[in-house]
Amino acid sequence: MKELVVISGKGGTGKTSITASLAYLAGLDAIVADCDVDAADMHLLLNPSYSNTENFYSGEVATIDNNLCIACGNCKDVCRFDAIIISDLQYSIDSISCEGCGYCSKICPVEAITNHERLVGQMYVSDVRTGTKMVHAKLGIGADNSGKLVAYVKKKSKDIAKLLKKKYVIVDGSPGIGCPVISSLSGADLVLFVTEPSKSGFHDLKRVIELVEKFKLPSVCIINKFDLNLEITEEIVAYLEQRQIDFVAKLPYSMIVSQMLSQGKILVETDNNISREIRGAWKSIIQKLEK
Repeated sequence: MKELVVISGKGGTGKTSITASLAYLAGLDAIVADCDVDAADMHLLLNPSYSNTENFYSGEVATIDNNLCIACGNCKDVCRFDAIIISDLQYSIDSISCEGCGYCSKICPVEAITNHERLVGQMYVSDVRTGTKMVHAKLGIGADNSGKLVAYVKKKSKDIAKLLKKKYVIVDGSPGIGCPVISSLSGADLVLFVTEPSKSGFHDLKRVIELVEKFKLPSVCIINKFDLNLEITEEIVAYLEQRQIDFVAKLPYSMIVSQMLSQGKILVETDNNISREIRGAWKSIIQKLEK
């Protein structure tokens, strides 16, 4: 089993639509993992069934039992995160501000404060319209620990791939270089960068390449909408050559893309020049994965 992780230095490069296309081409040979848990959108293209749902807990949050609370104010005095709220002479916890450190519970004279596991999101295992399964998740509003949820999604997808004897796990990672991206890179066999020829796109591509190089992972690149700025595209190609990174496709800008995505269609479902470029890229990626 080989694992492909698709990432980008910034949002809006077309990463998810390209990942969905690769998942479509891999078909029954792959398990799909949507690790962009902060803003998951792979489901818009793959129509998951949500047949298996599991709550994800990480970290702790405090709660106050008002039947025991004597309103002494000790907890509010020591809380560094301003998570203690007073309303109508009753004390409560702002769960978003609370860091679950437990200090308030330790100094409460009547043991009215307790810590419990924090529900931070849900994970799903779904059947998708490509005939395979997708592991995906949704992080709760204001919740942190997205890196842990990404790790959990990846582990679940790899377990399913091994159980079902799939050849590939295709991972849609988060944009940027933060904790979720680092978590999604763990155990990857090949990394695919998706970038665009803009100043911000090129700048952020450099940052994410530097991150991947620290992990010494092999990588390839797709330049999306390459014809919007040919000068920057040439700079990106030269930079990739300098870093010894193959670019496996240059996709032109086309209104066909927005039309297909608005209809919930995957880019390779019809025959056009973009579809042919992505199909060629998938063949090159397979060759890299199977070396």
